[in-house]
Amino acid sequence: MVVEDLVVSYGDLRAVDHASFTASHGEVTVILGPNGAGKTSTIEVCEGFRVASAGNVSVAGLDPIRDHAQLTRKMGVMLQGSGVYPSSRVHEIVRLYVDLYDKGASAAALVDQVGLGHRRGHSWKRLSGGEQQRLSLALALAAVPEVAFLDEPTAGVDVSGRQDIRRIVADLAATGCAVVLATHELDEAERIADRIVIFHHGRVVANGTLAELRAGNDGLRFSSSPALDDRELARHLGAEVTRGADGHFVVSADPTPSLVARLSQWLADHSLPLNDLRTSETLEAIFQRIVDSIGDGR
Repeated sequence: MVVEDLVVSYGDLRAVDHASFTASHGEVTVILGPNGAGKTSTIEVCEGFRVASAGNVSVAGLDPIRDHAQLTRKMGVMLQGSGVYPSSRVHEIVRLYVDLYDKGASAAALVDQVGLGHRRGHSWKRLSGGEQQRLSLALALAAVPEVAFLDEPTAGVDVSGRQDIRRIVADLAATGCAVVLATHELDEAERIADRIVIFHHGRVVANGTLAELRAGNDGLRFSSSPALDDRELARHLGAEVTRGADGHFVVSADPTPSLVARLSQWLADHSLPLNDLRTSETLEAIFQRIVDSIGDGR
């Protein structure tokens, strides 16, 4: 999927401002951004549900508007609000979608795959929020898609369900599908993303792998008491210590075992806790760093 110089305007409001990025087959591309950043408008254009004001979009080699009938045969869409009729039963609605796509998927296998085998006779309205998300995912998978658009697939899903969905998404990408996933859940995104695209004020402000977005910002990261004297710790370690945007302390030095040992001993000597020790920047910290560097100016 290729998005080139995309513009989406609503009257005088420019929701998407010359955005460009690609989503490759066999990868999970995660779209991030604050509310109103332009994510939904961009994805709706890619799905063929909204007309762009300017720019070019190609999905599975097709124009989403001109070739929409062909594209619907190649894409699966998981909306945050599925629009499933409340009295529809799980196995009935999945079977309907399988029959409509006629791509060889098994309704029974899809229901089991998303963990709803024990709920196959239940209606949509009797499902929990997390179970409704699972069903929405099954409906997207019924397309046996070449491109899948998944909107907040783990919203409201319990821990076990999140693991199931991560596995399903990873397996989907492994089949060669281009998975485009929009979410606000940065921990989930960090676990599953091959590529990350960050929107802010309608523009793409970051685009790359986690390693690429972390480049130049590695170091030893940990959390402790807010009372920690970072200047005293810096003198002890012989390295700069700063408080990160996510509330963590960052030691700007190669995170060697020796450095970890010296840090641990200093904290023990000062009766301070050592929590969440990491040797790389979290996606939450990456996101906050990038957004903070841009500010509210347009």
